[in-house]
Order: sequence, then structure tokens, then C-alpha cells
Amino acid sequence: MALTPATIPALLERHGLRPSRALGQNFLADPNTARKIVRLADIGAGARVLEIGPGIGSLTLALLEAGADVTALELDRHVIPALVETVGDGAVRIVEDDALRVDFAAVMDATLGEWSVVSNLPYNVATPIVMRLLDDAPHVRSMMVMVQREVGERMAAGPGTKSYGAVSVKIAFYARAEVVGLVPASVFIPAPKVESALVRIERHPIPPVDVPSPARLFALVRAGFGQRRKMLRGALRAELGEHTADRLAAAGIDGTARAETLTLDQWAALARAVGL
Repeated sequence: MALTPATIPALLERHGLRPSRALGQNFLADPNTARKIVRLADIGAGARVLEIGPGIGSLTLALLEAGADVTALELDRHVIPALVETVGDGAVRIVEDDALRVDFAAVMDATLGEWSVVSNLPYNVATPIVMRLLDDAPHVRSMMVMVQREVGERMAAGPGTKSYGAVSVKIAFYARAEVVGLVPASVFIPAPKVESALVRIERHPIPPVDVPSPARLFALVRAGFGQRRKMLRGALRAELGEHTADRLAAAGIDGTARAETLTLDQWAALARAVGL
């Protein structure tokens, strides 16, 4: 069953559903957009795909059309019967759980090989979900996520840009991120108040920089961006102490620079210089 503006209201009514604002539910109502997402994700027959927040199944249908082996991770138990009606009983493996807390190793069997994530993520939790996948699910080799445009630009931003921040640096450590498309609000029910972006994230085989501890590197980056208007010699003082200027100099970094100007290589050099 194609999910369109003509068919979705009746589906919701049959199951007594209303989109939950608290859960960030905006149901995709355009099959062509769903197919475009799957095409951009390069999903083919037999691909193992985790879809987070499938809702009533708009994107799930397109994944099944492409021949993917889909595991659907859904927090809202109330929408699951509508999802089953859309895709057919037994067409996908459905796991009722929270992507912010679930054990990804239990949901995705790494012994089967590589996985992809293709999802229309709830806007309010999109960033922490992507961060969890990067940290905790190394068998996920690629992601195609639909997020709020501002969030997507932040994920893919480079040094010196307005959107560049701690999230950008962390993603760059793990992967290559690129905004590959924009999605208007008009293709959702209900329509969100913002434009959406499609972000493709491809995990590096190994991180492009060497640091003693990635977790401590990320703490250093967060400290730098936590006071992004300050020069680094001031922004990092709480993290690095009274020898901050010396440690910046040892890494070849000007203490008057600001966090948004540093590349991943420079952050890594600083982490090595201070032994993090």
C-alpha cells in the first residue's frame, strides 16, 4: 500500500493514531522521496538495514522494494500495528525499543557482516542517535539519515564555517559526512516547520588521525567549542590548566585561534601534545 496524503489519514484513523509531537513524528507521505532516499543510500538486494523510527512504514516500503533485509527499531508501540498493515506481517523484523538506550549489538548481528542505517530520524534526538551509532556500532558502515537541515549542515560542516562545531569534528573522526539532498516540509504529514536534509555518512575503515584516547579528544573538542567566542588559550584553560598556552604551542596552534578554525588534524595534534 502506497502511503500518500490520500491514504495516510485513513490508515491513522483505522489504528486510532495521531502523530506524536513529543516523539517527533512527521510521517513521510511521498513514495518518490522515499525511493530517492533509498537510491542515494545505495541500498540493493540483500543489504542489511536498520531503520530507526519507521513509524507507519513510508520509508520501509521503499527499502523492501529495493530488496533490503530490514530491521525496524520503533519506540512507539502504538504505531507498530499500522506499520505491519503497511508492509505486511513478517516482511520486516520489528524491535520495540529506544535508539538512545538499546544495545545495538543485540539488534544488529555483526557476525552477518556490515550494516547500513537508513532513517527519517526524529529531529529532537537525531544527533545523539548518530553519535551513539558511531561510538557503539562499528559494524554500521554507512548511514543515510533525514534530519533537520540545520542539524544536517552541522554534521557535514568543515572548519571555518558557521555550522562547524564539536559534532562536526567527532563525525569527521569516524566518518565522511555529506549533505546529499534537501526535503521540503510539504511531503510530510503533519508538515514540520523546518526543511529537512539528507545526510550520507560513510565510516572510515580506520580513523584518519591517531590519538591516545578518542573519548578524551572529544572532551577537549567540546571544551573548545563550549566557549567558541573565546580564544583557545582561554576556552581550554579549565580543561588544560595553567599550561594551556604552552600546550597549544607544542601542538603548533596559535593560542589566539578559536575552536571553529581548527581542523581535525590540529585537534588531534593538541590531544597528542597534552597526552590525552
